[in-house]
Amino acid sequence: MTRNKTIQLSLKDEIGYARQAVKLSPAKSQDLRDKIVWQDTFYALRYIPDNFVDLMIVDPPYNLTKSFGKSVFRQRDIEEYRKWLDKWLSKVSRILKPEASIYICADWQTSIAVPLVAGKYFMLQNRISWEREKGRAAQNNWKNCLEDIWFFTKSEQYTFNLDNVKVQRQVIAPYRDSSGKPKDWVEANGRKIRYTAPSNIWTDITIPFWSMSENTEHPTQKPEKLIAKLILASSNPNDMVFDPFVGSGTTAVVAKKLGRHYLGIERERKYVALAMKRLEMADNNTHIQGYENGIFKGRNSISQ
Repeated sequence: MTRNKTIQLSLKDEIGYARQAVKLSPAKSQDLRDKIVWQDTFYALRYIPDNFVDLMIVDPPYNLTKSFGKSVFRQRDIEEYRKWLDKWLSKVSRILKPEASIYICADWQTSIAVPLVAGKYFMLQNRISWEREKGRAAQNNWKNCLEDIWFFTKSEQYTFNLDNVKVQRQVIAPYRDSSGKPKDWVEANGRKIRYTAPSNIWTDITIPFWSMSENTEHPTQKPEKLIAKLILASSNPNDMVFDPFVGSGTTAVVAKKLGRHYLGIERERKYVALAMKRLEMADNNTHIQGYENGIFKGRNSISQ
């Protein structure tokens, strides 16, 4: 199918791209800016410097049985899952700057545990809920098409660039003041629009699929547009964005496209290779589907 843009690698390419990643050890001092680390997160975390990260975005394995390459994450009871979350969350606080922000992705079952664990180390600011338009229908339950992103900060001082993520809406009733000037709206390309503050409910996200150039075979890949909102809101150019479970590299790729530094950790060779390939592709293509000219467009919109 010629329209299939899914990024796939031969075994030779997989091995070659994976070799471009780094491995951390106490024997060598490394510049960790703009790197993908090919190692287990629990091992690699110990070699990341204190106060290194401005923004952490993490999409950890949800509390579901799921295969990730050669690894399988198995569902466990909620208390055991809380212990697993705590095992790595307890280790990331030291590497975050005092003004750092943290976003943790979760499904509805995982969300039961996230605030209880992360709240021990960070300040809870909000919960974003976003609609996945994909999902299998259930015969005896509601279709599951909602995911959460928990927003924490390390302190009361943190970055939030509201203007970078305002939502463009068409004005239905364009009021004018007594002098006839538009009231809280502008006219652009023949349309009357208003820029409003975004809410914590997002319905404009498109899950990567076969005809999108960002699509990979990773089973839980997050959309670049989703991550772009988080990065634009909670970091500034040249800040360090960190993802301890970077998968096929979405956080790192979006950080690069938006002029931030990145650091990601992944233990599966296949996904490390995909991340390196996507970062290479970003050298010549900084486009983010659904984000154009500083504006986030509607779901499934395409460039004109």
